[in-house]
Amino acid sequence: QVQVVESGGGLVQPGGSLRLSCTASGSILGIYAMGWYRQVTGKQRELVATITSGGSSNYADSVKGRFTISRDNAKNTVYLQMSSLSPEDTALYYCNADVQDYIFRRNGYWGRGTQVTVSS
Repeated sequence: QVQVVESGGGLVQPGGSLRLSCTASGSILGIYAMGWYRQVTGKQRELVATITSGGSSNYADSVKGRFTISRDNAKNTVYLQMSSLSPEDTALYYCNADVQDYIFRRNGYWGRGTQVTVSS
């Protein structure tokens, strides 16, 4: 059993910053990529940023230069530092962890999401 829990969402003014955290726990032997995705009601979930266990990162064009993804492998935790936020960044942000468990099964696990609202 693997659990993924996000935190750090909230209401922020345009131009502000916010830091999201996501921790995976449970029967984890190792975690490959971890990532952040976001979804607006009525639209498809979209990739925001991903990071491998070795630290290689990938970003959506819409967040490049404004968001930074990082991870602490010892804590099975990934972070998303968001700056210069705009109302277009308002969404439910989900974390995904690509996990290998103790019997060597590999699956992607999703958290329940944390809401980010950018508004004045």
